[in-house]
Amino acid sequence: MAQNVYIMESANLICGDTRAPAEAGAAGGGTVPGVSTHLILQELKLPTLEENTVDHAAGGAPVAIEIATHFNKLEATFNLAGWDPDVMAYVGQQDPLFHRFTAYGLIRNRRTSEALQAIAVMEGRLGRSNPTAFSKGNLMSHEYSIKSIVSYTLHMQLSSGAQEPVLMYKWDFFTSEFVSGETDLNGDLRRLLALP
Repeated sequence: MAQNVYIMESANLICGDTRAPAEAGAAGGGTVPGVSTHLILQELKLPTLEENTVDHAAGGAPVAIEIATHFNKLEATFNLAGWDPDVMAYVGQQDPLFHRFTAYGLIRNRRTSEALQAIAVMEGRLGRSNPTAFSKGNLMSHEYSIKSIVSYTLHMQLSSGAQEPVLMYKWDFFTSEFVSGETDLNGDLRRLLALP
């Protein structure tokens, strides 16, 4: 089977909730569009999924092994050129409308030249705003970090003919869902612990 090479060419990050707020009444009325960063986004790094392991040296074995215990906390970072007062105001906000961050990517299949979409949705808090040093002749920017992430989904469209993007990852702290590809990694845990 022929292999494909998928390359990300462009990205946009929407800071803010895109759902209709409860006070808007019926679905579709009164959405909060969030802040689009497509004109100033310099860099975007999605969360790292990294297993935490501990070493185990069995008393009767000559070689130690690693035992996976959990995944480390998630964090995403992005850099914006210049100053953006709207995004800067997200730091430390308690209102849930400020907690959703949606990244859109244009992925190019280098074999077929198809333009495909990737979508990452993160729910967390903007926990860091770090201005870079000003230097005459250079572009000052702000480095941001999405911390305290409690929900993360990543979808990727694999062909332009596909109706729906394919789920790559889904994790939600409050429901204990953890899906990688088509595998429900927490299915046994939820069943055996009688989680609702």
